[in-house]
This record gives sequence, structure tokens and C-alpha cells, in this order.
Amino acid sequence: MKVYRCFYLLAPIYLSLPSVHPAETHWSYRGNHGPTHWGEFGSNLCAEGTQQSPINVEMKQVRPLKGHDSDLKISYRVAPLDLVNNGHTIQANVMGGGTVSFKGNEYRLMQFHFHTPSEHQINHRSYPMEMHWVNQDQEGHLLVLGVMLKEGEKNQALSQFWRQLPVHQGTEIALDPAAAPDLGTLLPAASHHLFYKGSLTTPPCTEDVQWVLFEQPIELSKAQIHKFRQLFPENHRPPQRVNEREVDED
Repeated sequence: MKVYRCFYLLAPIYLSLPSVHPAETHWSYRGNHGPTHWGEFGSNLCAEGTQQSPINVEMKQVRPLKGHDSDLKISYRVAPLDLVNNGHTIQANVMGGGTVSFKGNEYRLMQFHFHTPSEHQINHRSYPMEMHWVNQDQEGHLLVLGVMLKEGEKNQALSQFWRQLPVHQGTEIALDPAAAPDLGTLLPAASHHLFYKGSLTTPPCTEDVQWVLFEQPIELSKAQIHKFRQLFPENHRPPQRVNEREVDED
């Protein structure tokens, strides 16, 4: 029952993320239903929005924040996970995984998922993968953490999680806390952050999403990256126009 309650809560607020029932959507990452056509499926913001994500961050144009470290506090922990292969990505729905506090507002972690290659770029550089952590406050506003993944040492914290990636579309695998990773250990231990206002990176491309990008990547082994790419060879939206948006750094 816990899994179903979590899904019903997620569905109204984050329909643009790969859903548990991808057959109900009509978008993809390739061909006539790919990113350049998303605006044709009733998702007008995908084509006409002015604050779309992802973006390429030009570091020479980033503005330093005058705030304090207390403006961003991340308190993630071990929690049961429901892994879903929804045809667009591997998504981990989280039950009681912790919170993010930003500028005095608290957001609850709802789910995290993966893209390859990275959706965001820094100085036009892409990473092999990117992890998105989706958080929601009581009013339904979203804050998404973006963490880049580079090739390096085997990620031990994700190793058991990675062994249980659901291979077939529509498959769900429940991980109890004993088998789930400590979510707090998956984030970079020390990193500056980039802040900007953007959108969801899948239809309906809803805007007014607070993005927080970690400048420091985490590592996955070549084999771990390859395993994900066997399931999803390319599931990213290209960078969108920055327009007049400001990108800040702590």
C-alpha cells in the first residue's frame, strides 16, 4: 500500500517526469516524438517557454551569491525505494527519504532518476550521466538537485542499487532500507552550487522550478555507466536558451 500512496501523491505534481505508465504519453527522445516535437503534444511550454531547462552554464557569467551556507541544507537518509523502469529512465520513488531546505522553505524528497548523457552542460561540457533529485514543498513548488556523474571508480554506495536496476519497461522493484543506499552519501561531499529558475526537462516542461546544480561530480565506473546505457542509450533533452536568466553560485 505504501507504494501506491506514494505514486498517487507524485502523479498530480510531476507528470512531466517519466511516469509509471509511459504508454499514456506520446513523447520520446528520438524521431518524430523527440524533444524538437514536444510542443506538438499539448505541451506548449516545451516550444514557447522562456525559462526552460536544461541549460548550458557559462561560468564566466555566473554571479556569486551574498547569502550564507544556511540557505541550502540537504538532509537525506536511508529510506525504502520503489525502482521503476518507465520506458524513459530508471526512477526511484522515495518514501521518507528526507528534505531540502532552501531560503527558509522546506522541500520533501519525492524521487530521483537518471539521464545520459547529462542534460545540463558547464562551459559546453557534458558528463556521461546526470542524476536529478526531485523535491516538493507543501504548496507543490519543486526544487530539483542536479548531480553530474563522471567515469571513475566504482560507486560503492550505488553498487547494490545498480545490481537491481529493472531491465524491462513497466517493471517495479521494491528495496527495503536494508537494501537501499544511504541517500545522503550519494551527493558530493563538498561542492559549490549553481542556482537558477527553470523548468521540468520532460513534457509538459512546467516552469518555475528551482534548480540547484552541484559543480562537483560523483563517480561511476565504466561498467556501471555501460549498464545504464544498455537500458537507455540516450535519454536527455538538449540545452535550452538561457534568455535573460541569472545563474548564481554559492
